[in-house]
Amino acid sequence: MIIVHDKLGSDPRFGDADLRLAEQFAARAAIAVDLSRRVARDSLRRVVVGQELERQRLARELHDETGQALTSILLGLKAVEEARTPTETEAAAEQLRELVVATLQDVRRLAVELRPKALDDFGLVVALERLVSTFSETTGIAVELEATLGEARLPAEVATTLYRILQEALTNIVKHARARKVSIVLVRRDGKVTALVEDDGEGFDPDALRADGLGLLGMRERVALVDGRLTLESAAGAGTTLAVEVPLP
Repeated sequence: MIIVHDKLGSDPRFGDADLRLAEQFAARAAIAVDLSRRVARDSLRRVVVGQELERQRLARELHDETGQALTSILLGLKAVEEARTPTETEAAAEQLRELVVATLQDVRRLAVELRPKALDDFGLVVALERLVSTFSETTGIAVELEATLGEARLPAEVATTLYRILQEALTNIVKHARARKVSIVLVRRDGKVTALVEDDGEGFDPDALRADGLGLLGMRERVALVDGRLTLESAAGAGTTLAVEVPLP
């Protein structure tokens, strides 16, 4: 609906030219509204698809790893029950203990991937320190983390966005980069937070990368939700640099 009133000038009446102008404006406004709705629907669809893929992955891990581990624990309990000597009992109990510890670690890892408790309790830096430590222990890739964010905690939405993007960046590095060292730098300055991730991996040609390659589309959409921006620089044999800049409210 367009409402037009109080035409300026000596003649307050609207003519045919005014009508055509209003019609043109209405047509362009309708196109803009329709495009905005299409973009919003497309963004929501990609978010839902991403969530479903993540749920499928977690369900698969719970079934394949945790489910099998719990089955092994049940078999271990049977071995304890059927042990005939104290030595056999002790050996079966030790194997069972190792299975329980490994299963507990898997469950904790899945819980961290869903939502790291440290992020809510202690803030972004502590959560990243634990993420980096686990990543290095699991992959053997050395990670150097340097954070200068001050004493004040970041807004929850900003902290979550940065954590998820850095988590995805590390996942991409271990999957594709074949890197030996990674550097992560976070700085709060001039009303914004900047995160920089650099690796010494193989690198790639960004022009040859699909628009949704390496999860970049989802990362850019996540950054856009907090009015930030993401840039990626890489070259074959020269490693990769990912930069994220988010303004603070």
